[in-house]
Amino acid sequence: MIETWLPLLGGLILLVAGGELLVRGSVEAAERLGVSPLVIGLTLVGFGTSMPELVTSVQAGLKGSPGIAYGNVVGSNIANILLIAGVSALICPVVVARSALRRDAVVMLSVAVMFALMAVFVPMAQAVGVGFLALLIGYILFVIRQERNAGATGALHDKSLALAEVDTALSQPHGQRHIAIPFLITLAGLALVIAGGSLLVSGAVALARGFGISETIIGLTIVAVGTSMPELVTSVVAAVKRQGDVAFGNVIGSNIYNILGIGGATALIAPSQVPDEIARFDAPVMVGVSLLLVLFAATGFRIARWEGAVLVAGYAVYVWSIWP
Repeated sequence: MIETWLPLLGGLILLVAGGELLVRGSVEAAERLGVSPLVIGLTLVGFGTSMPELVTSVQAGLKGSPGIAYGNVVGSNIANILLIAGVSALICPVVVARSALRRDAVVMLSVAVMFALMAVFVPMAQAVGVGFLALLIGYILFVIRQERNAGATGALHDKSLALAEVDTALSQPHGQRHIAIPFLITLAGLALVIAGGSLLVSGAVALARGFGISETIIGLTIVAVGTSMPELVTSVVAAVKRQGDVAFGNVIGSNIYNILGIGGATALIAPSQVPDEIARFDAPVMVGVSLLLVLFAATGFRIARWEGAVLVAGYAVYVWSIWP
């Protein structure tokens, strides 16, 4: 029993610690090189906080476990909406910025529908991965241009701001440390994330086999929630600080990154077919809960506590429905 759970827990710890170091190091290095804070937030911080999901899904795909790879993507999005947004709203009603709803929430819903349709009809081949990543890059460039010109903020901005609220070191001067130090910190974080992802996938496969549970279910639940811990922490901290708009943007931004970035990278590096059970049930659920979040957000531009309770209850029902 211990031998089954130890790699899983160890992998999660390494993923969280490595992701933290990776973001700290890369952000400090970029600041020292004079990169715009907006660009840092939308790229380095955004990808850094999604690195646990990315490494886990890619390694699972390379090891021939598409259930864990795509279960992690879909399960993380479902957990982000039902569990993380729900808990955040229970702590403090989530205020929704109009720009985040009109632009980013619509994009999140659109890419969720696109993924769900492709999961049924199209294998996740390398061409699909290239297309997903191209869409993500185009979207980031569009957001950077729009936010620079209009000064508006949106989900990707809030995703980076949420992390900065947790790790104030991101916004503090770093003294006169040699520029090689942040690069070394970044490499150390990347190494920990890669090692953690490998352990997590191995532990998840062993857990599935030991308990007779499909790898897909483990990917949709334990792995998905585990790799979403950075989003959970940042959204809860934002809610506690009465910054509900940041919590909402963090969830929306993470979901866009998950589908286009992580789904795209997984398809590019380890092409495979989305498992039938995910294509038939979980991907449509992801679309449904995405639509529910948008509807909740559109009513008065806030997510009330009772709506947060509905979301959290929905996650409990979802896990109960797929668990054998």
